[in-house]
Amino acid sequence: MIRQQADFQLGEDLSGKRIVVAMSGGVDSSVVAALAAASGAETIGITLQLYDHGEAVNRTGSCCAGQDIRDARAVAERLGIAHYVFDHESRFRDSVIDNFADEYLAGRTPIPCIQCNMGVKFTDLLKMARDLGADCLATGHYVRRVVGEDGRAQLHRAFDPARDQSYFLFATTDEQIDYLRFPLGDMPKPVVREIAKEMGLVVALKPDSQDICFVPDGDYARIVRKVRPEAETVGDIVHIDGRVMGQHKGLIHYTVGQRRGLEIGGQPEPLYVIRLDAAKQQVIVGPKIALAVQAAAIRDVNWIGGAPDEDAHEELTVKVRSLSRPVPGRMDGNVIRFLKPEYGVAPGQAAVVYAGDRVLGGGWIVSTEPWQNDQTHVA
Repeated sequence: MIRQQADFQLGEDLSGKRIVVAMSGGVDSSVVAALAAASGAETIGITLQLYDHGEAVNRTGSCCAGQDIRDARAVAERLGIAHYVFDHESRFRDSVIDNFADEYLAGRTPIPCIQCNMGVKFTDLLKMARDLGADCLATGHYVRRVVGEDGRAQLHRAFDPARDQSYFLFATTDEQIDYLRFPLGDMPKPVVREIAKEMGLVVALKPDSQDICFVPDGDYARIVRKVRPEAETVGDIVHIDGRVMGQHKGLIHYTVGQRRGLEIGGQPEPLYVIRLDAAKQQVIVGPKIALAVQAAAIRDVNWIGGAPDEDAHEELTVKVRSLSRPVPGRMDGNVIRFLKPEYGVAPGQAAVVYAGDRVLGGGWIVSTEPWQNDQTHVA
């Protein structure tokens, strides 16, 4: 059964070839390694040590550190495959954690998982896999790689919408997609765990890791303070009409759309963070309707298989937060225009464009335009 499923999930006959598997120590990447080994291919597992050699040893909800490395090694031994661990802590700190802190200081809301995929995982790991003479690199991401009629590989949403990770992979290049394999894209999570149990893998019941692996307790501000001690500069909380409402304890504690934690009670209506002004160290607040935007400008745009044709009238949807649903939109150069008011669009987040289930690409949000009508005009 596993061998047949391996051939199906990998989408090709890889017997006699070499596969490198990115093994984080979780159940998903462990099952990918099991499927690769069962396909008849020579399988090599690689784990990157990314952070906290000491602190993360017994941490739950993490990946790529401490116990997770031991779990990856145990799975590799169970499968009888080679396994290597490479220390990438310095590279991860420079390219992901430092960027995470700097984005918060600039009043933006970062997504470190995308930065990690762009650099440490899909750049460094791909190079390692090629250096090892591998025919492909397989990962445990829940996303589908589909070869179109033109023979080019495309990126599609996962079969299981609750597990879909396509939002985090918008920056994957055509060249990378050609080399990558995502065996779990067509599988629901319960099936993945069943395979792990059938194979006798120690991680079969292991809890899923959280999205931001180096923030295990959800305290982003603590991480930013540790990296950038100057982060907690106080400033004014200012209403969109210009009134000073109070003092904030540092921009790193706030993000666009936030309601709780403002500590400015006694108002006739709930107030939300509308935007952050890093130059003035101000948190701008207002009623929920002031969050409505009609457009978002994006930078560092990556299109998979070419940019969408603005004149083709193709029905596009856009996802501006990892947990939000895609909403109708259209492209106007490097500006995304929403067909209906969209709320809580934060600079620093990614805007990912879809045509049906296909991921067309996207970019990083740099600015937004308020929805233009009498009710949502912001001075």
